Amino acid sequence: MTYCVGMCVDEGLVFLSDTRTNAGVDHVSAARKMAVFEQPGERVLVLLAAGNLALTQAVMHLLADPSDPARPTLYNAATMADAARIVGDAVREVHRRDALSLAEFSVDFNCSFILGGQICGQGPRLFMIYAAGNFVESTRVSPYFQIGESKYGKPIIDRVITPSTPLDEVAKCALISMDSTLRSNLSVGLPLDLLVYEKNSLRVTRFASLDNDSDYYQMIHRTWGERLRQIFGEIPNPSWTDTADVPLRPRQVVSTVPRLVIGDLPCGADAPAQTLAQNVQSKPQE
Repeated sequence: MTYCVGMCVDEGLVFLSDTRTNAGVDHVSAARKMAVFEQPGERVLVLLAAGNLALTQAVMHLLADPSDPARPTLYNAATMADAARIVGDAVREVHRRDALSLAEFSVDFNCSFILGGQICGQGPRLFMIYAAGNFVESTRVSPYFQIGESKYGKPIIDRVITPSTPLDEVAKCALISMDSTLRSNLSVGLPLDLLVYEKNSLRVTRFASLDNDSDYYQMIHRTWGERLRQIFGEIPNPSWTDTADVPLRPRQVVSTVPRLVIGDLPCGADAPAQTLAQNVQSKPQE
């Protein structure tokens, strides 16, 4: 599995991905899920991938080395929306080629992508591309996308990130989001690829590969845990004062008198005497 996050704010874009791949507990490895398509001064595009590694790599290969030289590529797409369509077309081409074969082995066609960047003369944009090849774009209301194991790292992003958040704080939030995911899910692992793109720079200026030897990541990991425990301890304990609305349920009264079955009718303390008498009289003599 994996976890990737891309964020688009007023100052630029932030991309973060892990490198864990696994096909079982004894087949754990690492592979990069980030690819950068750069023409300095003209465009920078970043693609993050999650899902079946063979499928995502097949899509990456098509994008880097298209089978038809006449087809548009990420290096000559006129707009970022065109670039998202190019990625979607590559996903559909891999699906046409491989989906039936995968289905014969009960393997789902599972892949998703985050594409973001800037082309000269346009603003930075961020897209999420699905396994069907369709895509959506981020908005100021929701300025980020996650793929892979997203649930553990989502709460911190929702509480912190807005379009006006400074780029360094966005990068810090992405790392805390990743640290929360690493803490709770073994299918996500170090090292991490972090790329911060400054609006209108049109070149990669800030990139880092972070592992267990990274002082900054270790500081994030240690400080975030310590501060969470500190804040948790400072929150007052619950005050147990309201017991008026306890959802009590009345106890069911069940008879404990043994029941006797004569013939096909129940007999006992709650059986009518007339029914019991009729039942006894109706029994043939033996």
